[in-house]
Order: sequence, then C-alpha cells, then structure tokens
Amino acid sequence: MDHPTSSTWQEPTDNKTKAGYGRFPRPKTPYDLFMEAQDIPIYRDIGVRRVQDLPRKPWKRMGGNGTFIQLLGTEGLWGCYVVEVPGAGALNAEKHMYEEMYLVVEGRGTTEVWTEGNGKKLTFEWQKGSLFSIPMNAMHRIVNATSSPALLLAGTTAPNVMNMFANEDFIFSCPYQFKDRFNPSDDYYKYKEEIAPDPVRGLAMRQTNIIPDIVTCELPLDNRRSPGYRRIEPHMTGNRFYLWIGQHENGRYSKAHAHGSAAVLICLKGKGYTYTWPSTLGTRPWEAGKTELIKRQDYEPVGMVSAAPMSGNWFHAHFGASKEPLRLTAWFGPNAPGRERGRPGEKAIDYGAIDMKDGGTAIPYNEEDPFLRKEFEETLRKEGAQSRMEPELYQK
Repeated sequence: MDHPTSSTWQEPTDNKTKAGYGRFPRPKTPYDLFMEAQDIPIYRDIGVRRVQDLPRKPWKRMGGNGTFIQLLGTEGLWGCYVVEVPGAGALNAEKHMYEEMYLVVEGRGTTEVWTEGNGKKLTFEWQKGSLFSIPMNAMHRIVNATSSPALLLAGTTAPNVMNMFANEDFIFSCPYQFKDRFNPSDDYYKYKEEIAPDPVRGLAMRQTNIIPDIVTCELPLDNRRSPGYRRIEPHMTGNRFYLWIGQHENGRYSKAHAHGSAAVLICLKGKGYTYTWPSTLGTRPWEAGKTELIKRQDYEPVGMVSAAPMSGNWFHAHFGASKEPLRLTAWFGPNAPGRERGRPGEKAIDYGAIDMKDGGTAIPYNEEDPFLRKEFEETLRKEGAQSRMEPELYQK
C-alpha cells in the first residue's frame, strides 16, 4: 500500500512491516529542475514527426526561442533541445562544462568560438544540414546570417554533468580551459574527409569538428544493418558524445535488433517509421497477438525516435517509406556502443549487428514477424515505390 511521506523517520514497529514508503514518486534530478527553471516547453514522448513543429518559447538564457526534448528512455543519459536564432540576430555568448553538438535544421549563419584571455577567435559558416561541435567550456556565439529565423537542434551531456555536480555556477562559470580539446588553429573547423577505423569496433570513422552537409556527405559501405547500408562515425572536438550517420538504400529496411536505451534516431533524408517493442514480447509479437506494448513513430526530416524508449532491451527496426533512400543520424550522448561497463580486455561482440543464432540480438529476416515485411511492401506501393528486399534475404 502507499504510505504518506513524513519528515520524521519511523522505525518498523514489528518484524512484519518494512522501513520506508515502499511506493514513491521518482524525484526530479538537478537537470530536470534546470529545465523547468528555463520556463520553456519540455517535450517528452517516444519521438516526434518533425522538430520544426514543436512549440517554442522565449529562452532568456540563450537569447532565442527554444524547447527541450527529452525522449523517453534518454533521461539522465544525454540532453537535447531546439533553439531558434532570431533573424539578423544572434544567441547569447556562453560557455559550459558539458559537450554540445549542433545540427542545423533551417537557415544559415556563422559560429564564433574562442577562449577567454586568448585574442584569437575562430569563425566558421554553417547552413541547413551542417553538423558541428563546440569544444568543452569554450566561449561561443551563434549568429544568424539571414533575416529569417534559423533553427538548430542540439545534443548535450548537460544531464550527466548537472546531475553529478548540481552546481550551475561551476558548470557555467568555471575558468578551466581544455587545451587538449581546443587548439584555435586556422584549420580547426576545416572539414576532414579522411576515414579511419574506429579503435573499438573497427567501423568507419571520420575525425572532423564540422561536416558542412550531413544530408549529402559521402558514406562508406557498411552492410551491417541492411544490404547496401552505408555509415560513418564523426568524432568531434575530443567529445565523448557518440553519434553516427547511416543510410538504407531505397526499398530496403534494417533488421530488427535490441539494445538498451540511449540511441535516438534523427531523420535526415526521405521519410520513414520505426517499430519498437520490449524484447520480452519475443521476435514475433504481431503473430503472437502481443501488440499492446508495440510502439510506432513516423518521421520525416527532421523527425526523431527513441529506439529503446522505456529502458531495458527493446527490439526496433527502421523502415524507409518513400522513393528516396532513408538517411538517419543516431545520437547516443556519452553512451557509446562497445564502451559499456566491463573489465578491460574482456571479449565483446557487436551484438546489435550480429544475428541471434550467433550470439547477437539481430533478428534474421527469415525469423522476423511476417507483419513487418507485409506492411513495408504495402507502404512502398502506396508511395509508388518498389521493395528491393530480394526473396533470398528471407531464406534460412
């Protein structure tokens, strides 16, 4: 039974009762309190079709209109918001002891980055589709180059830092300069196209602090999620904030796979939808009639979905629903796959990309729920597109 809260601790009176309330509301974290204090909307759901459509309110601290986005399952793992830069205006200059990524949703402009006490200020241009990172605790100011408002989507490690230190003065006023992350050289924000293997999983990695256009940039072949799948990991400004950019060929879709919460997929090109469900429902929940906990999110540029929205392992699969390829970027905050807790040197596998029969969590096409293939083909027909999922993909 529920117990009323009390300011006086009460010891159990006999051997049958237990200390504490038993049931209680989860307390707000320092980051929750910070968001509420900003007096702008806080959007909480499995996803959103387009972040452009979210309501925004004046954000005094930032100097533009904004809204926080805290998709289900990402609480405490990383933070997100959209901010509108006034036409022919700029956001307030700021610095902070957390990492920050920006994806330009609409508009074009410049960003100034510098360190206090250093006269050298770096300025770089951005446009719709640009992705860039702000070095930890560096001063920065975002300037709109047009008379129309610009819209930027940000990902941060603010919850991780605020929930640990719970002191805004330290977070926003600390004088420490991360010289190992920010060297204000002329090529610091020059796009670097070189590809190297990620040191943990050997996947394609690009170390660059800006990508001028992630909607059209070249992606190397990967094949891990679907036939012809392409993917790159940008590693930016020495961040622990992890993300990738991937693209499914038109007429093809990803294998369903399972992992814990953190990943949020952001649609960049095409349109599509994601199904996600608890792994406890099994690999064929439609066939088994266990549909009450299955969730679906539709999206188009720039829409979002939380891949595993209720914590714990959830299966999820992503489907393109247009004649265009489906290009996505996935943001994880500092929760990088392959870097989960464990003993150094312990053998690990890329479980989300390895079939279940081989010890991973990916559902082979021939073992997935038939509903997924049937609906995908029907969706493409309505869009005047054709499925390119060859019959042999479903053979055992």
